[in-house]
Amino acid sequence: MGGVLSAHPVAGPQLGDLAPDFDLPALFAGVKKRFRLSEQNAKKTLVLAFYPLNWDPVSANQIVKYQVEREKVALRGAEVVGISVDSIMNTTAWEREIGPLDFPLCSDFWPHGEVSRKYGVFREQEPYAGASERGIFVVDRNGRIAFRKIYTLEQAPELDEALETLGRL
Repeated sequence: MGGVLSAHPVAGPQLGDLAPDFDLPALFAGVKKRFRLSEQNAKKTLVLAFYPLNWDPVSANQIVKYQVEREKVALRGAEVVGISVDSIMNTTAWEREIGPLDFPLCSDFWPHGEVSRKYGVFREQEPYAGASERGIFVVDRNGRIAFRKIYTLEQAPELDEALETLGRL
């Protein structure tokens, strides 16, 4: 059972809903490619990790921790996918500083925040207006939302709850 902690508890897809598809530029171990959600679903469960901005210290800690815990996720047949509204060039420079990373980092830069809006995590207000909320969505192999939780900007989401969900899938 996934939890919801947000000022917008009804925004975006809910548990059991089909995850909105998207196609974004992404870095795969430093190499720029495209990431299309619908092409990944049948292969593995995905942990979509929305974070506000690159270069934000909490985001850096969050993403580096996910790299450290990647094996725990992989053992459950899943993969983390980081998503921010920063450009792919900005993400490339940031990944070089905090990486290397073995999971994709997607750029929701253009149209600005379109995927964040589909998932109900686009921030319209300050601080960080125009960025995304910090949120985790687990998308199962059928393309459905199995877990969702929105966190505060200051809170780096632990993977524990997502790992519990992955263990039940």
